[in-house]
Amino acid sequence: MLSRLMSGSNRSLDLPCVCTVRLLDDSEYTCNVQRDAKGQQLFDLLCHHLNLLEKDYFGIRYVDPDKQRHWLEFSKGIAKQMRARSPFILCFRVKFYPPDPAALKEEITRYMVFLQVKRDLYHGRLLCKTSDAALLAAYILQAEIGDYDPGKHPEGYSSKFQFLPKHSEKLERRIAEIHRNELSGLSPAQAELSFLRKAQTLETYGVDPHPCKDVSGNSAFLAFTPFGFIVLQGNKRVHFIKWSDATKMKFEGKTFHLYVREKEEKRLVLTFLAPTPEACKHLWKCGVENQSFYKLENSNQVRTVSSSNLFFKGSRFRYSGRVAKEVMESSAKIKREPPEIHRAGMVPSRSCPSISHGLRLSSVPRTRRRAVHISIMEGFLIVAVPTGLESLRDSAHSTPMRSSDSIDYLSPCTSRETVISDEAYTPCSSILPTPVCESNFELSIGQQVNGTTCTTQDEESDMAVPSIPDLEIPPPALPGPERASQREPEPEQANKFLQSVLRLLAVTLCLLFALLLLLVILAESDLEVAFLRDIRLTPEFQQFHYQYFCPLRRWVSCKLHPLIRLIDS
Repeated sequence: MLSRLMSGSNRSLDLPCVCTVRLLDDSEYTCNVQRDAKGQQLFDLLCHHLNLLEKDYFGIRYVDPDKQRHWLEFSKGIAKQMRARSPFILCFRVKFYPPDPAALKEEITRYMVFLQVKRDLYHGRLLCKTSDAALLAAYILQAEIGDYDPGKHPEGYSSKFQFLPKHSEKLERRIAEIHRNELSGLSPAQAELSFLRKAQTLETYGVDPHPCKDVSGNSAFLAFTPFGFIVLQGNKRVHFIKWSDATKMKFEGKTFHLYVREKEEKRLVLTFLAPTPEACKHLWKCGVENQSFYKLENSNQVRTVSSSNLFFKGSRFRYSGRVAKEVMESSAKIKREPPEIHRAGMVPSRSCPSISHGLRLSSVPRTRRRAVHISIMEGFLIVAVPTGLESLRDSAHSTPMRSSDSIDYLSPCTSRETVISDEAYTPCSSILPTPVCESNFELSIGQQVNGTTCTTQDEESDMAVPSIPDLEIPPPALPGPERASQREPEPEQANKFLQSVLRLLAVTLCLLFALLLLLVILAESDLEVAFLRDIRLTPEFQQFHYQYFCPLRRWVSCKLHPLIRLIDS
């Protein structure tokens, strides 16, 4: 009976794991890997399937059972990281955005980045003015349906498709006008490249925002770009720190610290509070990886980073992979025939419906859309949102928010009016929900994203930055008052210093106790261990034993003898 159970357990360990990976065009790739397979094996299978050589910009994301997102580490086992039962659901996404997409060697790589940035535009991570949004949407139209044809494209054809979270009639007319008059003759590859060139000039290109709060309790979003670290707060970018100026990142529990180099050898410390310790660790690891990828000259400069100043506390992490400069040098050596790109045959996107596959299917019922009052008054667009943005709190963010740590302005409200400048496109003020994956036409009971159900594992409940109606870009230099407000208070610094001193004292005492214990074992025990015997035979130890240890032992014995007799009596 026992042998049968053992053999059954061994067979279960030998069974392969099923991995389903959602690609950038929302098609799915399913493969079997061994239970002890590393993440690198799955990534190589995906890149081979996609015929992708410039693969260092991409990664695989997954959501753990606690609804926290992670990037799959290629040097570790897949099953150990997922902490879930097979089949595993993962997503293939751009991890490091190329600083200059036009410098990519192969067209297929640019196409993959185009699909990712198109998703960012739809989900509200790529903020821009209305004029820029119309141009970007027109590039998408040109890439997917080609030149304007009056016979195929009737009046109002651009309103049938969804490029952005929010469409107004004026914006739709402008998209169609640009597509009809300015982009004729562009091939899909040229339209995609023009789209990427325009997107890379925007301040939020490559942003994957992490919700946090500053030391004053104000809501903020932290994000990493190819050029540095940014902080979005309210309706503007309040900080931009170049990678060369960010000297160190660390975290303790839910507290994240960023150390910034300033002039005159001064150092600024930016402190933020993440919703959970897991979210804070994910933020820290993303920061370490991005800084290593974009800042270093070669991968030999990569060092293991600790989350704490002391070696015996905190997490340790090391970025594994090539850096941006090495990737560009390797790409220049690619010499193969350009692989064929199947644009027309791609699966319609669940999160950003492909234009070449029919009309847009709105995820909001017609009756609900009537409840949204939109009017144009003196150059301003007024949108009355009846349900608020409470549902964003429970979506599967890159660092998910918990109900106890929710951001202030995501609280429930029965009515809210957002006034948006007509020259500022605000993707996150839209009430259109993020479309979600339907598996076998059944939606599992999960989070609610703007009133629509989505699965826990659905990657594309991608986080948008709410309530950023006008992205005002201040100069990169940090204002004086903000520097003072972000510096750590003196009592807090004193407490941290005291805690460090106490930890150092405790470790010192533990080391002294261990040395004392080892000394007693050497001098008093009869253990016939080779290295102990060799130490005892050395002249130095014998001299120490007879001149110091024996007198100390007699003194301790004299002091303890009265106490022992008292206890015995």
